[in-house]
Amino acid sequence: MNSSNIQEKYMKRCIELARNAIGNTYPNPLVGAVIVHKGKIIGEGYHQQCGKPHAEVNAIEAVKDKSLLKESTLYVNLEPCSHHGKTPPCSELIVQKGIPWIVIGTRDTSGKVSGKGIDILKEGGCQVKEGVLEDECRELNKRFFTYHEKKRPYIILKWAQTMDGFIDKIRNQNDPIQPNWITNQISKKAVHKWRAEEEAILVGSVTTLKDNPQLNVREWAGKNPLRLVIDKNFDINDSYKLINDHLKTVVFIDKGIKDRKFKNKNDQNTEIVPLDFSKELTEQILDYLYKTEVSSVFVEGGTYTIENFISEEYWDEARIFVGNKFFYDGVKAPAFPEINTQKIDFEETRLYFSRKI
Repeated sequence: MNSSNIQEKYMKRCIELARNAIGNTYPNPLVGAVIVHKGKIIGEGYHQQCGKPHAEVNAIEAVKDKSLLKESTLYVNLEPCSHHGKTPPCSELIVQKGIPWIVIGTRDTSGKVSGKGIDILKEGGCQVKEGVLEDECRELNKRFFTYHEKKRPYIILKWAQTMDGFIDKIRNQNDPIQPNWITNQISKKAVHKWRAEEEAILVGSVTTLKDNPQLNVREWAGKNPLRLVIDKNFDINDSYKLINDHLKTVVFIDKGIKDRKFKNKNDQNTEIVPLDFSKELTEQILDYLYKTEVSSVFVEGGTYTIENFISEEYWDEARIFVGNKFFYDGVKAPAFPEINTQKIDFEETRLYFSRKI
């Protein structure tokens, strides 16, 4: 095995380790680190949660014989940090421990690092190799890079539609407030898993009023996302599940009615954010999420909300379920350009996955 293949082998292990923490490190990136001595892994670790030790620290701590560090290579999928935050700079720790060779998957392009960590390593006498499996390393942290480079969260659109292209039936006034299910239980579990991987989840007022969703991860183990509702006229009230439980919900309302408040014991879990609905709304929402350090958002509906993101080209992925059902009439599914589409079958339900190039 040549040196290039060896480096890729250990970088893949870094990526594998880092994935263990997906959904738990925000706003920090996913990072895994591996320390190798004479062809043998002597320490490895990953960043498990924001505020806890970084991957490099955990990998170094895992090495039983610290004297071996001075003859070892440290592999890490992202440039070691160079700033003092909740933890000390990893680049300084690496130099302090005397690790001579460092292999990095990709640079950290955030303003706080952006090459500064590599500079510290080189100035400290380390030999640094960059760009090993760089595309894979950037893909792992697509949310982190989008947030810092595009100044907005990573955006995933998701909806389910029937074979004849509807996302809902025509509702009558006396119809129950609940979803008209299109997909199967396997698809539902997949959606809850996806929710656990993102920081926030967004729906419009129509979806809220008709379906009374919870937008949590009850079908999966993981963190519940921050729930966001676009509700121009403030029609939602504390009888809805998004308001009357213990999870936080942000409600975007028209600035003209910003003085209206909920009057129940769960007020502390509901944040009202007034926006100017006479201007471009999606950009205002994304600006709010960027300023509050939300690096990813899962947009679940409905058609009007999703089509706004599509028409304004604010999306990175789309996940479209097509269930084995026909409504024959109803609310039309979002019009979507098929770009880089892949297909996955969930028994009788099919998932179309698109990635914006």
